[in-house]
Amino acid sequence: MATGEAYPAFRLYPDFAGAFTQSLLQKPDERFQILSAQAPSSASLTIGVPSRLYFTPTKEKPLAGVRIGIKDIFALAGTKRSNGSRAWYGLYPPANYTSPAIQNLIDAGAVIVGLQKPAQFCNGGTLMADWVDYHAPFNPRGDGYQDTASSSAGAGSSIGSYEWLDLAVGSDTGGSIRGPAAVQGVFGNRPTYGLVSVDTVTPLAPTLDTVGKLYTLDFPVANTPAARILKRFAADLANFMGTNVTPLDLDKEWTRSAPAKAKGHSISQLLNTTYTTIITKEQTRLVRDPFYEDYAATHDGRLPFVDPAPLTRWSWGDTQPASALDNAIANKTLFMNWFNEKIIPPSSDPRTCSSSFILHTDSTGYLSNRNRYLEPPALPFGFSNGEIASFAETPDSVYPLGEVPVFSEITNHTEFVPVTVDIIAARGCDGIISQLAKDLIDAGILTRPRVGSSLRGGEILLR
Repeated sequence: MATGEAYPAFRLYPDFAGAFTQSLLQKPDERFQILSAQAPSSASLTIGVPSRLYFTPTKEKPLAGVRIGIKDIFALAGTKRSNGSRAWYGLYPPANYTSPAIQNLIDAGAVIVGLQKPAQFCNGGTLMADWVDYHAPFNPRGDGYQDTASSSAGAGSSIGSYEWLDLAVGSDTGGSIRGPAAVQGVFGNRPTYGLVSVDTVTPLAPTLDTVGKLYTLDFPVANTPAARILKRFAADLANFMGTNVTPLDLDKEWTRSAPAKAKGHSISQLLNTTYTTIITKEQTRLVRDPFYEDYAATHDGRLPFVDPAPLTRWSWGDTQPASALDNAIANKTLFMNWFNEKIIPPSSDPRTCSSSFILHTDSTGYLSNRNRYLEPPALPFGFSNGEIASFAETPDSVYPLGEVPVFSEITNHTEFVPVTVDIIAARGCDGIISQLAKDLIDAGILTRPRVGSSLRGGEILLR
């Protein structure tokens, strides 16, 4: 029936990277419905995006028209979420509310175009081992068959793949934003703990002018192409800041100034089981136990299927005494207070916020093919530089720096994979990291990565 009204036009794009779980339309009442249209594609969703011509940013709506994908752990009014679990999706009804962090984006004018794939219940999952309920997204870089990292896998994959998507919202407990950002070669940020509301988000563990000094932490010493990129960036950043680059030995600093309660224990010894204990003890109580109870009540006492990674972690947590969580939180707090006081305290000058920056990296241009059969999932014991921000509650952002050539056994051709750096600032100094990225782009030290098989663009292979 004709109404004589003009409706907004949406352009349809195939989700060839498999990054989304649901394609959504945002209704005028700020509730959501499933997009029913379909573009020709092979086993992928279709995402509808409105023209930017419909939107004009204002002071009240600074994000007007900005297209955003949301990790499928956030509540969106009128929409079911999966948490990467088919059993969860089938069990619970659509949400009647929107998570505060996402509502803030909507209030600022953002357009939510869909929900994106997470590793199940935000536990890190490895391809060919842990992604059982849903097929893992594809990493567009290089030969197109590299690991996406997780748990915000859909977020990283989509930003590296789609020109029509502006931002992706993930979550990061122990690297779930930074890992995917690094291997896809895009900007990514884990904010200061508590800066963004995570109410109504499925938790892994809810407990977790210029700056004066620039530190590097465990930078590669070999003269490899990736090492040269990292060292050149550190030198350029130091020159930009008007300071020097100083290698930081965290273990030596700990030995010199560790709190009395930690004397006799190295950082690795103190924190060896801390992360694993916190995420297992808190998630089993907050997520698994009520999920199991609800599922059993609906399905004659049955248990739901759970992917290997979360199941392995939960099972280990069940073997630990109740006191283990309190001990883990106490150890985390010891490290947090020490790090924020001795290593990277706030600046006494509010204009600079952070007394220093720390650079570290876990993305040095290596291959991680998704077609490898792997061992069963291991427990995430130990301590790594990527967990510093998780324990210290500081911001940690990923900057893409460049790429290096590698030979792909899949394409029998030389391809290019990203090299990135992480930058840590003092707690609460998130704004200075974002502003620094903008300033470095303006100065030509950083370059905005393009979508495609390379940070410079290029056709995504096997799409």
